[in-house]
Amino acid sequence: MNEFVQGFATAFRLIITLDPQVVDITWRTLAIALSSSLIATMICLPLGSLIHFKRFPGKRILINIIQTFYSIPTVVVGLFVFLLFSRIGPLGFFNIMFTPSIMVIGQVILISPIMLGLVISALSGVDKGVFETAFSMGASRVQATVQVIREARYAILSAMTMGFGRAISEVGLALMVGGNIRGFTRVITTAISLETSRGDVELSIALGIILIFLALIINVVLNRLQQR
Repeated sequence: MNEFVQGFATAFRLIITLDPQVVDITWRTLAIALSSSLIATMICLPLGSLIHFKRFPGKRILINIIQTFYSIPTVVVGLFVFLLFSRIGPLGFFNIMFTPSIMVIGQVILISPIMLGLVISALSGVDKGVFETAFSMGASRVQATVQVIREARYAILSAMTMGFGRAISEVGLALMVGGNIRGFTRVITTAISLETSRGDVELSIALGIILIFLALIINVVLNRLQQR
């Protein structure tokens, strides 16, 4: 029990003193997760709008497939990205394995189904009269679509938050394609895994507290925006 308490005490000391290793890992984690979330948003928002507003055969099946990928294991995505971008893979000529860039690409693939499905759900939750009213008042289809998106903006923001949470907390993909290289591709989750196996419980606890704190901040900001 004393070792457990001592671990928390040391963890808080590392955080308060802004330990260089902790700060470095934290900033890299944030940069990769935020980049992945923004790129996925730029892909999923227009694509989700297209799927929602267009009528085509197999639409319901497509949405079911998207929802199925909500729970896809991160190691499966990691394996797919590894085979795709490894030296023997079809995209190996990019030579970006074990770099932050490949981690961003992997996380975009991982979180896109979640964000895409939630965007479609968010748009489906808006009264159809919003689109019809805007269209009847002279708005183009694009302008009417934008109005629907504005009505669903908080639900879409929640989708972005879910995507960010999935990206910042995954570990399997980061290990497989990032390599957990110190000072280059090491992020909070992979560092926790490594340091725990080494017996450095204090650093693992410190990083775990930071990870939870970051998730708390995101949720608080989202709630404040929704209240306003």
